[in-house]
Amino acid sequence: MTDDDGRGQDAPEVGVRDTGRKAVRTFKRTLAQRVVDLLDQRDPALMSGLVEVGIVSRDFRDQGQGPVLTNTPTIAVVERLLERSVEQRPSLLSRLGLSTIQALATSTEEATTEGGTPSSVAVVFTDLEGFTRFTEQKGDEAASDLLAHHHRVVGPIVRSRGGRTVKRLGDGLLLTFPEPEAAALCCLELVEAQPSPLRLRAGIHVGDVVVTRDDVIGHVVNVAARVCESARGGEVLATADVRTAVSGPVTGLDFGRARRRGFKGVEEPINVCSVRRP
Repeated sequence: MTDDDGRGQDAPEVGVRDTGRKAVRTFKRTLAQRVVDLLDQRDPALMSGLVEVGIVSRDFRDQGQGPVLTNTPTIAVVERLLERSVEQRPSLLSRLGLSTIQALATSTEEATTEGGTPSSVAVVFTDLEGFTRFTEQKGDEAASDLLAHHHRVVGPIVRSRGGRTVKRLGDGLLLTFPEPEAAALCCLELVEAQPSPLRLRAGIHVGDVVVTRDDVIGHVVNVAARVCESARGGEVLATADVRTAVSGPVTGLDFGRARRRGFKGVEEPINVCSVRRP
């Protein structure tokens, strides 16, 4: 029954909001537990540090009981600590795997979009081919120095094209650009500035995402990550959607012939083409 002031009509909406909040809490717990379990197996030292600073629940670590995190919203803190650990000790990347880091950045769960803003952008993933081998041969200190130099070089290039560095993902980057041609031109410049002896590869996709203060979420992000993984060192690949979205000829930019490819975690095959200088 509806009250005279109409408040009864809000009950279904309140129920939907409560259900949404519950879904957010459940998702955060699941993601946090997955990260905690992985770190406990593969990097006990980092895991101990998270317990010591009060982020991970000691009861969960020792007994598998109670909340995973001492404060569930600190999943963002776990993510940043994990990224920082990879940068300080790059050999951790080979043990965790890039997909572990990317999983924190490419989730398409609707629950994570709370507070975000829908937007249409070009999304770019990059990484450095041969980085794991370089780290094994040269050690963490040399790898950290190479990454630091790479990030100093990358920043101005990305900003000059109107881009945003959303995250550093081990030896890779998650970038967004307001226009697809800016993303493509930037990627070519990044390849030209790749840190010797390693080779940079990049993947680009464009479309609707949800942008938050420190993240970008959606299927477009997943596709860009998979396209990057399929590229060779020194190569920039883009989806055909990127080529279509580029309005007219662009000086210094050319697209190759599109070829249909299937990607893990992406239901339908996607047309992908190379991005190169004319």
